[in-house]
Amino acid sequence: MRCTSGARLSTEITSGRIQVNGVDLHYQRTGSGEHAVLLLPGALGSSQTDFGPQLKLLDKKAFTVIGWDPRGYGRSIPPARDYPEDFFSRDATDAVNLMQALHFKRFSLLGWSDGGITALVAAGSYPLLINKLIVWGANAYVTEEDLALYNAVKDVSKWSPGMRKPLEDLYGINYLTSTFSTWVDAMTNIFQKFDGNICRHLLPLISCPTLIIHGMKDPMVPLFHPQFLHQQVKKSSTQNHNHGADYRIVTSKRKPLFSAHLHVTFKENIWQECY
Repeated sequence: MRCTSGARLSTEITSGRIQVNGVDLHYQRTGSGEHAVLLLPGALGSSQTDFGPQLKLLDKKAFTVIGWDPRGYGRSIPPARDYPEDFFSRDATDAVNLMQALHFKRFSLLGWSDGGITALVAAGSYPLLINKLIVWGANAYVTEEDLALYNAVKDVSKWSPGMRKPLEDLYGINYLTSTFSTWVDAMTNIFQKFDGNICRHLLPLISCPTLIIHGMKDPMVPLFHPQFLHQQVKKSSTQNHNHGADYRIVTSKRKPLFSAHLHVTFKENIWQECY
């Protein structure tokens, strides 16, 4: 294992790299609590761009928090990102193996967008390893409606500056443009070749307590997706947020509210409101 600034337990945010499944994966780590939590970013996201507030504000005594950059994203480059037919399963295996390489026997998952899908796949594929699960902006299958939404934003030059600039700064415009276009093509392939199925078959296998969050103003994830997840995941609860989209839930600087809920959610035996 090669660490850029150490992997010691700390209230500071440290950064490291570790080889997992033939790839050097970058991760951030903070806290020294007994409850390990892995943060899973969305498509083209990274630990720092997607979870900076959580890394800073989650209770360092209650949790040990790991944020990772999936292969081809963030600082886990090389390799360049690709999207084979099993890329969600590959990411889930990478995520679980990363936590095992960091010597966590059981851990919770917090994922949004593609990271939420990866978390669902991991929880269904490795149920004995997952303690608790929180997802938002996630879907278990792809529909024609979803593809229309994806294709409407395939041209990243049409994104709002607030959405585009952090990723342009991270990747450069060429990598961002080509990678997101390839992601849209990969989702189209899932729809055409697999009847849209990403992980419908795995949802009944998820055995851990699960919280499904949905931003009612989310322009990219229709409400039927979190409703389906709730129907299929046995120990699940839902929470709808009327004040914003799922992207704003994860990136907004108004994080004490959400982090407080996350703290209670992970610490208690059952899900409960904290505000």
